[in-house]
Amino acid sequence: MSEAPRKNQKSLAFAAVLCIGILAFAALPAGSETGESKTITVSAAASLTEAFTDIAEEFEAGHPGTDVELNFAGSGTLRMQIEGGVPIDVFASASQSHMDILSEKGLIEESSRKDFASNTLVMIVPRSFIKPGTYPASLEALPADIVEKISIGNPETAPVGRYAKQALEEAGLWDELGGKIIFAENVKQVLTYVETGEVETGFVYRTDAENGQKDLYEITYTVPVNASISYPIAVLDGSENKEIAQEFVDFVTGPEGQEILEGYGFGIKKI
Repeated sequence: MSEAPRKNQKSLAFAAVLCIGILAFAALPAGSETGESKTITVSAAASLTEAFTDIAEEFEAGHPGTDVELNFAGSGTLRMQIEGGVPIDVFASASQSHMDILSEKGLIEESSRKDFASNTLVMIVPRSFIKPGTYPASLEALPADIVEKISIGNPETAPVGRYAKQALEEAGLWDELGGKIIFAENVKQVLTYVETGEVETGFVYRTDAENGQKDLYEITYTVPVNASISYPIAVLDGSENKEIAQEFVDFVTGPEGQEILEGYGFGIKKI
């Protein structure tokens, strides 16, 4: 065989290998070519713990090379962390007011802000405390001597506590009940106080009540509030990962995220 055919065969083989390599490279997920991964930090209200844990897992599955770090606490606590310079990419609040404060300070991307869920305030009572005719089934029953401790979130940092305080003020009971109230850091702590029987009554979101240890307590009353309990979400202005952060917001407000939220009992905006 002459030298020329050999060179042609080698050239063809090299070209074939090169094409295969290009196709394989193109098929790699974003970020895989360098082995690098992107991480976004999402600060979310404590009442979103279960739902956002599932949402983060689904988002990561659809975005190879992206990790979602979740930070849960009372919305006011999270807001103060953001104001203090903690690097956060996305904020999901249980209160419009905390998002409004960040907006006024220019700390969020205004175009990214969306309302994505709603909730209801309820009163729960430990089952060990429930006896016929003796447990509180309305706000007006709370001053009774049988109720010694009532837990609500801290109104300064936990929206669930602010909603509860407003309801008690509207009923003219806030001052009268002052000595009975035990403040909690967030809605999850209120739920724990009731589950362990440390208090006779607690105010929580319906979603938390429905997803807690329901054999330990009972929902006795749906508490009227003077404003809708709606949840806003937004990308932070200081985020260094705004593109993927916006994709996370879009996922939460899109069909998949809304389906997960609805599964945990949140009111959603039909897509």
